[in-house]
Amino acid sequence: MGGGMEYNKNKWIEEWGAARENLELNFRWTRRNLAIVGIFGIAIPVLVYKGIVKEFVHFFLECG
Repeated sequence: MGGGMEYNKNKWIEEWGAARENLELNFRWTRRNLAIVGIFGIAIPVLVYKGIVKEFVHFFLECG
């Protein structure tokens, strides 16, 4: 039905896909990984939360 639809595999995309499929097997905790988790997983959410709370408190004190 769909004859002549062959394609060439891209070596780099195939390697990237295989690495993604096996990420949990190849992952290692390093100082760099811990720093990234600390910044983007803890510090930034805390700063965003504190900024939102500060804005709400400031808004309600002015209007209330």
